Amino acid sequence: MKRFTKDHEWLEEDGELVVVGITEHAQEQLGDITFVELPEVGRTLAKGDAFAVVESVKAASDVYSPVAGEVAEVNGALDERPELVNEAAEGDGWFAKIRSSGEERDDLMDRAAYDAFLKSLA
Repeated sequence: MKRFTKDHEWLEEDGELVVVGITEHAQEQLGDITFVELPEVGRTLAKGDAFAVVESVKAASDVYSPVAGEVAEVNGALDERPELVNEAAEGDGWFAKIRSSGEERDDLMDRAAYDAFLKSLA
């Protein structure tokens, strides 16, 4: 089950790892993504740390970690095809897999709560 932050990141458990990316809403707001700067594998993150940068034709934006942990893997496909984020932001366009204790996920939203949050922004 995906969980979401108010900063428009998503996460989904994948065994002992947490897969993290930006939401469909975030990629729509950014427009055509031209570059993604991914974190180094092994980097230790605190919840809320900026760990990646997304550049688009409109702007550059930081991506914040929704959990504390260690970067276990990054999506190397984004080096060659950053547009994967536009094509499948909540799928193949993921950014990193983080080894996390999982204790700080209680404040994250489920899909229904995130959709309600998006409506409140309009």
